[in-house]
Amino acid sequence: MAKSMMENLLLLPEEERNAILAGLNEKDLVWDWHAWGRPEQLPPEGDWNIWVYLAGRGAGKTRSAAEWVRETAKYTTTGQRRFALVARTAADVRDVIVEGESGIINVTPPSERPLYEPSKRRLTWPNGNTATCFTADEPDSLRGPQFTHAWGDEVAAWRQTPDAAGMTAFDNLRVGTRLGANPQIMITTTPKRVPLLYQLLAEAEKTGKVVITRGSTMDNAGNLSATYLDTITGVYAGTRLAAQELYGEMLSDVEGALWTIEMIEKSRQGVLPPSTPLRIIGVDPSVAENPRDECGIVVCAATADRDLYKRHAWILEDASILGSPEVWANKVVEMARRWGAPVVAEVNQGGALVRNAINAIDPTVKVLEVHSKHGKALRAEPTVLAYEQGRVHHIGYLADLESQMTAWIPGEGKSPDRVDALVHALTALMIKPPEGFVGGRITAKSPSARRLPPFRGGGGGGARVFTPRT
Repeated sequence: MAKSMMENLLLLPEEERNAILAGLNEKDLVWDWHAWGRPEQLPPEGDWNIWVYLAGRGAGKTRSAAEWVRETAKYTTTGQRRFALVARTAADVRDVIVEGESGIINVTPPSERPLYEPSKRRLTWPNGNTATCFTADEPDSLRGPQFTHAWGDEVAAWRQTPDAAGMTAFDNLRVGTRLGANPQIMITTTPKRVPLLYQLLAEAEKTGKVVITRGSTMDNAGNLSATYLDTITGVYAGTRLAAQELYGEMLSDVEGALWTIEMIEKSRQGVLPPSTPLRIIGVDPSVAENPRDECGIVVCAATADRDLYKRHAWILEDASILGSPEVWANKVVEMARRWGAPVVAEVNQGGALVRNAINAIDPTVKVLEVHSKHGKALRAEPTVLAYEQGRVHHIGYLADLESQMTAWIPGEGKSPDRVDALVHALTALMIKPPEGFVGGRITAKSPSARRLPPFRGGGGGGARVFTPRT
């Protein structure tokens, strides 16, 4: 494992180490990233246009990019550099790229620190260089502005749905980063099996303009808490996803997996057609207060053909989350309000926990309970058949869900939480609707009952009125 200059310094004999430190300015050393960064965290040499830092969670990708932005913005003439800072959501840009523990503000010494104006989505350095914040969920916002440099964080998790002109957020970012003699984009991401990463990997093999740097969570173990390492290894240990989420490797199709990339890709669509009256949210709960497994939360829609085998379904959103029952119950309520949908959940493990946790927050959310009598593989087979028939369509790219679908081998590894939630939802829509599921929308008899109570918890809006079914 490659070490930073300071890590190598600590390995020297004490006398030699002290002699080297005596010749260094301690205040400058604290902020010298070339002293603390590992070799793979430092910018590559040469004339490159795109630098992809492809690494596991917690490997130090954010710190590396923030330091690159800081260094690039510092040593230039007044106002000559314009940066685009892009993450999947506006909150991600603010909380990770700008204000995060390893974000731009916190890695910069006070004398060089940029002025952050959230209302303008702008950072301005003392020398006049600027950066503008964007969200990948709004690809059109990147159409028009021009930049000399850009940082795209967790690009593989961006929604890859094209805009009206057929361009994704990354397409617009790449076209817009065109100012100066050598415009550059840095990408920091955990690998997912999305076309964008395969495209960049192919470009890296053909030309030196795209540089790939790889890293692992374990490379940065000395800077990570024992609690975090215990949690992250607990979530992924014993699965092929450990290679992806911890060691930063791109996975390929797995022999024995029920789904393949090709199976999903052939029916992928960009928009939801209007003739999809049915909605449901599949939930695979985690029952522990400090869980290692995520709670699977997958939102689906479907046509309402009387013959179930004729129905088509669309996977709208993967909102799976790691957290206690209170955390995931709030997320489920948020999804129920956003999509106007009931919930279907397996209750074998949690008993009445799912219904109680959700209805304690919002008693108007309908919870349909299913009891599993068969193994996971047997339950999943009818939904796999629907995929093979081209009757299930993913809206855009759902990287984490699709990675789990194409990596899970029945009987091996831990329970696939996202896949379980997907299977619950698709089974309810296309295979065997649960008792009480008649239309797929939240319903109530009186206008007062149709109005949802105030939302408790973060994320999502306030009350919403749902039209009753007739």
